[in-house]
Amino acid sequence: MELPEAVVADLRARLHRVEGQVRGIERMLDEGRECRDLVTQVSAANKALEQVGFKLVSAGLTYCLANPERAAAEGYPLETVEEMFRKLA
Repeated sequence: MELPEAVVADLRARLHRVEGQVRGIERMLDEGRECRDLVTQVSAANKALEQVGFKLVSAGLTYCLANPERAAAEGYPLETVEEMFRKLA
């Protein structure tokens, strides 16, 4: 499935932010920060990573609806993309 370059760029930026959040959580552990602060940051990183998944599936769904035959031939019929969405939900 072809993803538009703008979507790929957005996904990369989101993943870089998540990466920074995870490094921040590691630093917090090293510093002995409070559990509630760690949980807050883990929750934020988790939500950010979920948004990456939803953005990816959204782009896939858009592609499948615009190019149903091509998407099916590439192994991404609409049912497969729907299943991917359910995995994230």
